[in-house]
Parts: sequence; structure tokens; C-alpha cells
Amino acid sequence: MNIEELKQKMLFQMTGEELMYLQRSMQMTEKQQEIVAVNEAKKYVYGISGIAKLFGCSIPTANRIKRSGKIDMAITQIGRKILVDSQLAIELAGRKNGGRR
Repeated sequence: MNIEELKQKMLFQMTGEELMYLQRSMQMTEKQQEIVAVNEAKKYVYGISGIAKLFGCSIPTANRIKRSGKIDMAITQIGRKILVDSQLAIELAGRKNGGRR
């Protein structure tokens, strides 16, 4: 079944199967758009509290993670302001060598 053809078809002409297929495909598209929007919005976290939320840990543990140097490549710090690339930080934290090159 082609979704574009189903969109052009009158509702009273659709079978139950066609209607369910169209509804499922539209819901999947909406969910995928929401996921992309959330992923783009959460690209960066800010501060030690952001690191704690990202890794699901306490603030003292987030401080230890930052001081360990494992995620240094994901951190940009200017003075007291900390900006962390969340995707890169998660990737670096998962590496055995700590992400050092």
C-alpha cells in the first residue's frame, strides 16, 4: 500500500485495513519527528548539574567524572561556564581508554 495514494482516497472508500495502516504510519511519523526534535534539543548540557542529569548520577559523582578527564574532549569551559556535548560525552565515557588520544 502506498501512503500517498491512501491520503488521496476518500475516507468512506477505505477498508478498515487501509485506515489502520494509514493511522499507524502517521503516528510513527509523528513519533519519529518528536524523537528527532528531542535529540536535537538535548545536544548540549550545561554545568555540573547537566553532567549529573546526563549520566543519572549525583553532583559529587558528576564532579568526579569531570575531573577524571574521561570526557574532556566533550567539555568546553570558559571561566565557570561549562558546556558539554552530550552525545560525545556518553561515547567517551563508554570507551575503555577514557577517550584520550
